[in-house]
Amino acid sequence: MWRLKIAEGSGPWLRTNNNHIGRQVWEFDPSLGTPEEIAEVERAREEFRKNRFEKKHSSDLLMRLQFSKENPLEMDFPIIKLQDHEDVTEEAVLTSLRRAISRISTLQAHDGHWPGDYGGPMFLLPGLNKDGGWGLHIEGTSTMFGTALTYVMLRLLGEGSDGGFGAMEKGRNWILDHGSATAITSWGKMWLSVLGVFDWSGNNPLPPEMWLLPYFIPEDLYYPHPLIQDILWASLHKIVEPILMHWPGNKLREKAINTAMQHIHYEDENTRYICIGPVNKVLNMLCCWIEEPNSEAFKLHLPRVSDYLWVAEDGMKMQGYNGSQLWDTAFTVQAIVSTNLSEEFGPTLKKAHEFVKNSQVLDDCPGDLNSWYRHISKGAWPFSTADHGWPISDCTAEGLKAALLLSKISPEIVGNQIDGRKLYDAVNVILSLMNQDGGFATYELTRSYAWLEIINPAETFGDIVIDYPYVECTSAAIQALTSFKKLYPGHQREEIDTCITKSARFIEKIQQADGMDLGVFASPMGLVAAGRTYESSSCIRKACNFLLSKQLASGGWGESYLSCQDKVYTNLEGNRTHAVNTGWAMLALIDAGQAQKKILERHKGKQTRYLACDSAPHPRWSSSSSNPNLPIKPLNQPSSPPPTWRPPSQSCAPHCAVSIADRVNYTIA
Repeated sequence: MWRLKIAEGSGPWLRTNNNHIGRQVWEFDPSLGTPEEIAEVERAREEFRKNRFEKKHSSDLLMRLQFSKENPLEMDFPIIKLQDHEDVTEEAVLTSLRRAISRISTLQAHDGHWPGDYGGPMFLLPGLNKDGGWGLHIEGTSTMFGTALTYVMLRLLGEGSDGGFGAMEKGRNWILDHGSATAITSWGKMWLSVLGVFDWSGNNPLPPEMWLLPYFIPEDLYYPHPLIQDILWASLHKIVEPILMHWPGNKLREKAINTAMQHIHYEDENTRYICIGPVNKVLNMLCCWIEEPNSEAFKLHLPRVSDYLWVAEDGMKMQGYNGSQLWDTAFTVQAIVSTNLSEEFGPTLKKAHEFVKNSQVLDDCPGDLNSWYRHISKGAWPFSTADHGWPISDCTAEGLKAALLLSKISPEIVGNQIDGRKLYDAVNVILSLMNQDGGFATYELTRSYAWLEIINPAETFGDIVIDYPYVECTSAAIQALTSFKKLYPGHQREEIDTCITKSARFIEKIQQADGMDLGVFASPMGLVAAGRTYESSSCIRKACNFLLSKQLASGGWGESYLSCQDKVYTNLEGNRTHAVNTGWAMLALIDAGQAQKKILERHKGKQTRYLACDSAPHPRWSSSSSNPNLPIKPLNQPSSPPPTWRPPSQSCAPHCAVSIADRVNYTIA
């Protein structure tokens, strides 16, 4: 039986900076589990299999079954069922909140974070579509990339050509009906070549000599490449590669490979061999094995493969990251604090507080960061764990927001607040990540130009050659800096005010005429935090009107992944609602002041009723180089001392303008 292990790890080939806090690894123990428990797991798997085409996401039932025994809960709160004619009372909302927070508290790990399935691109480990193929993700249509790789993987794992209850035959037919495996994209061709079933000459060459160039020189398809790429690959293949494969050109090739391997080792060492994500994790591990099969680097890679594997009722998958530990914990903290129920759920918040403090990145990577193409990281928060360590703009912002909220609560309830100097470090990272246009990308500054997408070699993903600025990251940065300067008004005030002003202008600038942008749920919150109001900002008014125009008859919202792919707002199939989309829409509208306006009064009851009732019978709401304007500088003595905790004179819920009913949506489990 499978068991989830939290914050564990031992042996000479596992490295950690903080005792493996946040690490989540599944381990199989054949002696574990009673016959009844094993039967319960098998029932969950069979139920998923029967409904896999309608309910494609797992519900993490294996983890929930384990935690229900480790953290048992006796629910004393009644189930809220509201009829259409009933008003949403504060008592009903408080009851729903207590039920939800009680339930989510049982899903908290002992180190303070909330584990969960972070499945991502399905070529990592996918699931079958009705037509017999496999897509890029569980909601996506079948592609040659997903289908050919999955078919080969299943055969390697021992499935016969007619196995899988007919799935193998269907998959093979899909491949043959769509032009054969030769129609796979570049990433797929590379892996088929590694496995020896596709000739390397069929791959577009990506010469490692690019790592030797000066920095200023740029270096069934979802995103078909243009003619210029065809010319580029043909030139490299016919002219450049033959030169570099023979003397004296091969001397340059040898130097280039050595340089590339140095960058691989630098990445491995600075992420404790987790690597930034699953794709480069396995590629780096493969390169280390090719370099030296018995090397220490390869041995250090092996135990970290488990950090990416997740087990649920839908089977085992490789996640899109080593988890979303800090991200989920930061939002859960903000959700619980916003309910004014902190004292009731002090133990939950105290554990979460410790996790937030233990997950902050405490140092920059070693060496000359520019030569390794790395940004500063001291003070940042990662998406997952401190051992992963990559700094991300919105994760740092959300981590900072959570830490600031917790610092307002008595340490007797949530533990000692984080050292103020560490908050200054976080602010320094956020300020350093602002681009000249005021926008924030994810991991780094936007270092080059969008036209480089012309030579995007991936073929499977668009807009990946540079790190683009996003509304969500920009909005989060504004909110975090605004919250920070209220508590620390004397620290870097001028730089913070400049950043907030420029970032708000960025959000306004990229909004479309109808109020739509790819961060429409986040943009009003950022603008309000920057000091804009519904009355003073046409952008907020347009965003609110756009959101209200997308509300469904049931009172909720439900946005499809197709909005991201097609860049046009698209409802879920069948106009279904989703608690997460509904929650974000309400947050944006409430922060924009719509709760006091007649335009929302006729909507608000439906929204809150939908979310309050959606928690029954089990409250489990399913469904991110320095800036020349803000130079990175060493932090000297703080310009203002960290404030000590004092009882707040009013609610510490963030800019809550209306009753607690308006924030029920924030407790998204």
